[in-house]
Amino acid sequence: MKKTLITFFLVLALVLGTAGVASAITNGVPDEDNHPYVGLLVFDFAPGEPGWRCSGSLIAPTVVLTAGHCTDGAVAARIWMDRDVTYDHYPFPLYPYGGPGSGAVEGTPYTNPKYRSPENPYGGGNGLPAFSYRDTGIVVLSEPIYLDEYAALPDAGLVDELKNKTAVDFVGYGVQDQLQIPGNLLPQPPPYYRWSGPRVRMYAPSDLVSGNFVHSAEYLRLALNPGGGSGGTCFGDSGGPDLLAGTNTVLAVNSYVTNVNCSGVGYSARVDIPEVLEWIQGFLP
Repeated sequence: MKKTLITFFLVLALVLGTAGVASAITNGVPDEDNHPYVGLLVFDFAPGEPGWRCSGSLIAPTVVLTAGHCTDGAVAARIWMDRDVTYDHYPFPLYPYGGPGSGAVEGTPYTNPKYRSPENPYGGGNGLPAFSYRDTGIVVLSEPIYLDEYAALPDAGLVDELKNKTAVDFVGYGVQDQLQIPGNLLPQPPPYYRWSGPRVRMYAPSDLVSGNFVHSAEYLRLALNPGGGSGGTCFGDSGGPDLLAGTNTVLAVNSYVTNVNCSGVGYSARVDIPEVLEWIQGFLP
């Protein structure tokens, strides 16, 4: 991410490093095996060089749905479907980057061709929300992962039918808590290395914050309010599904939060837009 963008927003992808990168939906609980189609993704920015991690959903044995800012700039990807991908390493807990015996399945990333298009209706540039326009990505796996259930794509326009406060399920491997590290000891750039937690697939409930708002044609706006009983998404939850509560239907993928504390509201890129659905379905067998 460019520093100019960080000034205005915090996307949810988590940059890899040697200090305290980790995971779990905020104010959530271990998902166990309730959403086995949600996995942890790692993306390489150069051959053999892991750069960041996200969450994603298997929508077919070889097709993973995630965020465009996760796939953008990546030359390779891999996914773990284990509910616990914790990997202990002194002095900081890291997670495996891939290779033989890691349990990962390799894949090729693809980014929605309209992602951050200068021709988007928000005028282009790095401001909100133009920087994340059509923030959807796909990873095509080199070998299939067979499950009893996969995430399902929504019907076109489904989100337009949902009322304010419609219940939504968050599932992902993003960070959960902030380490109390003095600012002068933080690796740069902050705030990513302050966040930590186990690399466990987590679940939390949330709900829509007004189904009709200025950017609702492209995004969901979701409550990230532990004090109000909802969970939240944070770094590492990018690309994870926002599910219609109690179903496997993906309404949107996590795109960005607006503050370093991952609280208040978050925004997710809708996948029920006809043009987006058509692009995604082009990867399905």
